[in-house]
Amino acid sequence: MNTRIPEHIRARIDSVLDSVDAELRVRYPGAGDRIQPVHTAYVPADRATADTPAEWGATAIDLLHRHADFLVGLDTTGSLPAVRRRLTEQPAQDMRIDFEDGYGFRTDEEEDAAAKSAGEALASWSEKDGAPASFGVRTKGLAANERRRALRTLELVLDGAGGLLPGFVFTVPKIRAAEQVSAIVDLCTGLERGHGLPDRSLRFELQIESPQAIIAADGTAPIAKMIHLSEGRCSALHFGTYDYTAACGIAATDQTLDHPAADHAKAVMQVAAAQTGVWICDGSTQITPDTDPEGAFANHYRLVERALRRGYYQGWDMHPGHLITRWLATYDFFRTATDVAVPRLQAYLDRRSGGVVDEPATAEALATTVLRGLRCGAVDADELATRAPELTVRTLTALVARQPPPQDS
Repeated sequence: MNTRIPEHIRARIDSVLDSVDAELRVRYPGAGDRIQPVHTAYVPADRATADTPAEWGATAIDLLHRHADFLVGLDTTGSLPAVRRRLTEQPAQDMRIDFEDGYGFRTDEEEDAAAKSAGEALASWSEKDGAPASFGVRTKGLAANERRRALRTLELVLDGAGGLLPGFVFTVPKIRAAEQVSAIVDLCTGLERGHGLPDRSLRFELQIESPQAIIAADGTAPIAKMIHLSEGRCSALHFGTYDYTAACGIAATDQTLDHPAADHAKAVMQVAAAQTGVWICDGSTQITPDTDPEGAFANHYRLVERALRRGYYQGWDMHPGHLITRWLATYDFFRTATDVAVPRLQAYLDRRSGGVVDEPATAEALATTVLRGLRCGAVDADELATRAPELTVRTLTALVARQPPPQDS
């Protein structure tokens, strides 16, 4: 193109901006093609067995049947039959055996035995139909009084599992400084070499439950640095509701997922992880269906729906009853969102206004919503194909990538 800008200045501009483009491509590769689970279920290490996923499903189905009349009142899209099928076929998508707060401090002999047993349980899950597609352990933290125990437990879990299982990930709690992430990367390298595992095969999650992970002493947001120091091994950031709010001085009666302090932390996590391919996982609620099932169901449904509206598509589940309202709120959310998205996407593809003039960024968001609904099972693929045959997975994927839709779709 003709321009009156001197050639040497144009060359200088290209040199600077080409370097910026290259760095941005590395640091922000996009969401990728991994399918995010809707939840992570946590089981204390002393309660985890080969039958845990099936037992959680059976308990959830029993609770659903006993409280069906109440749950029908929460159901806004007629999703309860689909939820019942989900609880029968694959109740938990992702599960962690917990060696931290849910397990506590035990003798080394006791935790050694539990770690080996956990590895054996994970290996059993990997061979069963309907078991979680991904799973792993939460170790103790990296503080001086815990780190040797955390490392030994992780090694014994791998030994008990017979090596690295597909879908395995470990969660590191109480991250407070970016430099800790570099140590975790070194740990992964050491485990791979020491256990004969493929290079770069271990992945981890960072549990954000300290204010120092959100704002450091120098006023920076270290969580962004943490992601980039992980060298592509960090798969998700998990929020720790109670440690975080306690550290912020929130009274126990107000330690909830929807407290403003928790909202601020998760918003920082969300921005730091945006376009990096690292998932955000919301925290947990301590209110379980043990004493007041209907109150717990209503509270959990509300919290899950609230998180989904804020763009947090995964959260912790601490009780089998949480599976019911996790799936119900998720299905209701994506079915309702898809009902809105489909006509707008059709109008976008047809270049009709439909009352709303959407831009490529909005089409990307609408298509992402429909794809998430399809992948989690909330949206029926055959029903969508009948309703909007032009909205194939290939077309939706192209819209997410802001590319021209394939002509043969």
